[in-house]
Amino acid sequence: MARAFLLVLDSFGIGGAPDAEGYGDLGADTLGHIAEFCARGLGDREGLRSGPLHLPNMTALGLVHAAYQANGALPEGLNRPARPIGIYGAASETSKGKDTPSGHWEIAGVPVSFEWGYFSKEGDAFPPDLVEAVCREGDLDGILGNCHASGTQIIEALGEDHIRTGKPICYTSSDSVFQIAAHETHFGLDRLYALCESVRVLVDPLNIGRVIARPFVGETSAAFERTGNRRDYSVPPPEPTLLDRTSEAGRQVIAVGKIGDIFAHQGVTDLRKASGNEALFEATMQAIEEAGDGDLVFANFVDFDMVYGHRRDVTGYAAALEAFDAHLPELGRKLKRGDMVVLTADHGCDPTWRGTDHTRERVPVLAFGPGMRARGIGVRETYADIGESIAAHLGLEPGRHGTSFL
Repeated sequence: MARAFLLVLDSFGIGGAPDAEGYGDLGADTLGHIAEFCARGLGDREGLRSGPLHLPNMTALGLVHAAYQANGALPEGLNRPARPIGIYGAASETSKGKDTPSGHWEIAGVPVSFEWGYFSKEGDAFPPDLVEAVCREGDLDGILGNCHASGTQIIEALGEDHIRTGKPICYTSSDSVFQIAAHETHFGLDRLYALCESVRVLVDPLNIGRVIARPFVGETSAAFERTGNRRDYSVPPPEPTLLDRTSEAGRQVIAVGKIGDIFAHQGVTDLRKASGNEALFEATMQAIEEAGDGDLVFANFVDFDMVYGHRRDVTGYAAALEAFDAHLPELGRKLKRGDMVVLTADHGCDPTWRGTDHTRERVPVLAFGPGMRARGIGVRETYADIGESIAAHLGLEPGRHGTSFL
């Protein structure tokens, strides 16, 4: 039996990207800076966590070794075992941009060689003709926001105006994205989705990577809360990915979390949605239980990025890493001979860094499974090596990009 389980810890970078300076991210290191803050007592929060960062299972697999390979520094306070028990290394991103689709597509064997479209950082983010078209298609009196913003902050600032006027909150970031926040009941969830579908068509000529529906609930700025009904409307990958190659071979591709949205649902045979890392882990365990010979389970753990990275919450990020790490033995007990698990990330989102955007970093590549020989694989030149290694494990033909490390 050969099954593969690919788990993306969204935004869990380990620094050292060779082109970080070109993105304004020279020195960014999500793992390294979280570990530093925790080791120095700056990551403590009563009732949540305290002390040095504690990731015994990922460090046993070779996380610290991977971080050292990536950037030449040891994460402060983390043990470095003499002999890791997994396959360990780091990978550099070759795709343009540092956003979610670029990272995931490259992991799945398709680097992004073109430039995404972006919205202006000066003045109004969206051009007047686009705003006019959005209002026309959505039968709207106008929009709120029209700027670069943090999602939680702009909902807090404009949510009450949104409820009063019925105008959706439209904003963007340094990613190639058009985001629309709206109240689930006052505006309506189905109406929000329909609006996003219309905007997806409108921004296609601008080469915008994603339109994201950001629903929220609550009646006052102090009570507003985003829900798990987020939906991403992505452009499809430019060529067949690992998901397509797997499904075309007659295998199952079980997508957990937002994986289906990221790949525009191409190559996905079974979709499992869940809200929050704990629920996502449970859904992943259920998918592993049901996966058959030759199947791929591909899961994204979005909280690291959305809840902690973008909000620059070092302590929350550390606690989430520790909770995920504590679940790994449970995952290990599910494995059968011939299974392979890969833990990686799609970019960084250093919670100690300036701004609220993603950071250009290398990512860890940790692989393990019954009977797999532990070893270092160095720094891979592209994330695509991850997808090609899984393809090789599943007995699929090699793709056009990347080289298997198996």
